Amino acid sequence: MGEASSTSPVFMPVKWDEVELVPPAMTKRAVIQKIVASLQTELETYTRAAKASHAEATAEENRAENKYDTRGLEASYLAAGQANKIAELEESIEAFEGLRERKFGANDVIDVGALIEISQDAECALYFIGPSAGGTEIAIEGSEVLVITSQSPLGSQLQGVIQGAQLNINLAGRKQAIEILSVS
Repeated sequence: MGEASSTSPVFMPVKWDEVELVPPAMTKRAVIQKIVASLQTELETYTRAAKASHAEATAEENRAENKYDTRGLEASYLAAGQANKIAELEESIEAFEGLRERKFGANDVIDVGALIEISQDAECALYFIGPSAGGTEIAIEGSEVLVITSQSPLGSQLQGVIQGAQLNINLAGRKQAIEILSVS
């Protein structure tokens, strides 16, 4: 469950005070709860779709009339893919619900469970390093937070980095200068 390497991170302008860029009311627990809620909503959607696909795959009217009639077979492939996605979402929900809330200090290296602020070209973005569910986006306290994993192109380059670090990372085939503003 990784992110596509051809996309670059979305940077949003930040309007909080210049010293502390994470909104003061944003807690890591609230971020994790919002991620779980987003995953549960996605799970409900996939569950409904899988039930509909299963019903279509097993419906009498979709029984093959000849060897070229593949409606039922196609519907069964779709149902199987949706069942796989459901299992993946259930695992992600379980991983986030079991995630130990860890406080990162200024000298702690970035790892799973870190909420990170990154600055690039005078714009800031918030990321949460999750155990899974990379690409999930949530809105909280007026800010967008993107879940990335340590296997993603950005996440793998942030592993082991500390707050205040300035580095050049390779995303979308080009070098980009970033600064780690905070790790919490």
